[in-house]
Amino acid sequence: MLKFYYHPTPNPMKVALFLAEAGIPFELVPVDTLKGEQHSAEFRQVNPNGKLPAIDDNGTTVFDSTAILLYLAEKHQTLLGQPQDKAQLLSWLMFIGTGLGPFSGQSVHFHYAAPESLDYAKNRYMRETERHYSVLDQHLAGKNYIVGDELTIADISAWGWIDKVERVLGEGRLSEYPNIKAWFEHINARPAVEVARSFGSDHEFKSTMDDEAKKALFPSNANLA
Repeated sequence: MLKFYYHPTPNPMKVALFLAEAGIPFELVPVDTLKGEQHSAEFRQVNPNGKLPAIDDNGTTVFDSTAILLYLAEKHQTLLGQPQDKAQLLSWLMFIGTGLGPFSGQSVHFHYAAPESLDYAKNRYMRETERHYSVLDQHLAGKNYIVGDELTIADISAWGWIDKVERVLGEGRLSEYPNIKAWFEHINARPAVEVARSFGSDHEFKSTMDDEAKKALFPSNANLA
């Protein structure tokens, strides 16, 4: 059975929503990143990069949310959209995976996690996050889905990060991007979203951002503390 290595954060939630939409059976394997479990030798056998999400599909390991979405969608021939839209599907997946997602994450880091306030970094990542939102908002004008006329892994990938918009941009700011807002409400109302949100609800993940958690999440900065 497919093993899904999971923590309730944006990138793993993409895979959670895919699995819920596709109805694929799996074994959930909680990995508590605030306790540093992603750095264990056992998990590094699945993902040498020591990050979530990751899957083990009967001996085939895949890491990185975009790679996992593509792998599972192609294997099960679902949520890929129409063949003529494949170029757009790949383009928007990479836009999210290399742009909107990372810049959102870095903006959150420098606004909430950095040990000192660095105005240049905060401005740089917030402005770039806003720019990516603007690009997506313009693209979604008059559309229910990012690619074509049906739900695809592009929507699932974007949902994982847009779901955290209040943490990323600030409370109430999604209204500045009305097309994304309408799209998000449309996707977020799908029954599979509630199912995905329930994954791991019986597992108590650490929630305190103490020194142990900071070292686990940002090991390259541990010697700067």
